[in-house]
Amino acid sequence: MNFIRERALGGEMLAGAFLNLGSSLTVEMAGRAGLDFVLIDIEHGSGDQESLVPQLQAASATPAAPLVRIAWNEPWRFKRVLDAGAMGVMIPWVNSAKEAREAAASMRYFPEGVRGAAVLNRGSGFGMQFEEYFDKANDNLTTVVQIETTEAVSAAAEIAAVEGVDVLFVGPFDLSISMGMRARFEEPTFKDALDAVAAAAKGAGKAAGILLQRQEQIADVVDRGYTFIALGSDGGLVANGMQANAEALRGFKK
Repeated sequence: MNFIRERALGGEMLAGAFLNLGSSLTVEMAGRAGLDFVLIDIEHGSGDQESLVPQLQAASATPAAPLVRIAWNEPWRFKRVLDAGAMGVMIPWVNSAKEAREAAASMRYFPEGVRGAAVLNRGSGFGMQFEEYFDKANDNLTTVVQIETTEAVSAAAEIAAVEGVDVLFVGPFDLSISMGMRARFEEPTFKDALDAVAAAAKGAGKAAGILLQRQEQIADVVDRGYTFIALGSDGGLVANGMQANAEALRGFKK
């Protein structure tokens, strides 16, 4: 059981990547690359619940902890991915402390939450490790809530204060759209929003996280207090690599 919650809450710098192709092969590549976590995206990614299991199986053959981004903050979605073996869940579009509490409850078994228990699933070793899994799950699964709107930034301190929320994770693209400055990540007001989220997380003893697209962005967010950082995605790397190769080849066309 590859839990990373304690490491995240301890302020350790954790490195990851988004995986949106629905491919077990790219999950395995990412996990073997030296990342701390892989984030399998079934909100915007090409995969679904059926393709999730082989992706989680691929991740389990590597040192990286598998986290899953679900499509919405609904209890049944948590159950499905946790039972399949996710070591944490990323929840999109969390805008209030109430929504954060709902997410934290969906992550946990009774009496701390509303997650239903089942024995014969992959997450608990098909029943062979159920007692160990049940005893550890509530305290060790990682809850990552996404901050993607101006409303969420304003409520960041209240969201961070929710027991069971571990990481406040900025979705830069959606947040920039919500702020009326699509993809203008260098704007001072956007940077102010990043600082507000980082301060809220730090004040509550939680981690601040973010998705980046370029290596040059890393130093800036680390300086701002971000420690749970995903850089790029398998889809982006493949698309950019293919485009670069096509461009190089086009230079030799007659």
